[in-house]
Amino acid sequence: MGSMKRAAMACAVAVLAIGWAVAQDEGVAPDFKLPNGSGGTVQLSKLRGKIVAVNFWATWCGPCRAEIPGMIDVYEKYKGKGFEIVGISVDRDGWSVINPFVRKMKITYPVVLGGGDVTDAYGGIDAIPTTFFVDRKGHVLMRHVGYMSKDEFEQTIKSFL
Repeated sequence: MGSMKRAAMACAVAVLAIGWAVAQDEGVAPDFKLPNGSGGTVQLSKLRGKIVAVNFWATWCGPCRAEIPGMIDVYEKYKGKGFEIVGISVDRDGWSVINPFVRKMKITYPVVLGGGDVTDAYGGIDAIPTTFFVDRKGHVLMRHVGYMSKDEFEQTIKSFL
């Protein structure tokens, strides 16, 4: 097989793999109604009409801590353009560690406390941070496992808005 045929075959396989990965993410994002730090709740289905980044994280997670400042900057830039972030903390110590952390980091987007029910609904969260991008109709557009730089996060949001 010539190098052009091998290259064409590799491209075809890559396109099929990408198509399969995207197809795996399609479908309605699992709804949740979770408590926030001030006694209220945040419900994903009430955010329909916006692009939503659902970010699973914890206060003790180094990569989570590293990506938060960039997420705040992007949130502030795009929240008036139909974008929302919901940070779902999986901290087992609950609000006693989350609230001081939110204040210290000056997180401006909604932060809620999630447990096994919500992580299971999202297919099991094996690593954090894990971010799901949800479209205006509530369908999962993409899942990203691991740290996202501010530039990568912003480019992803811009591509969906």
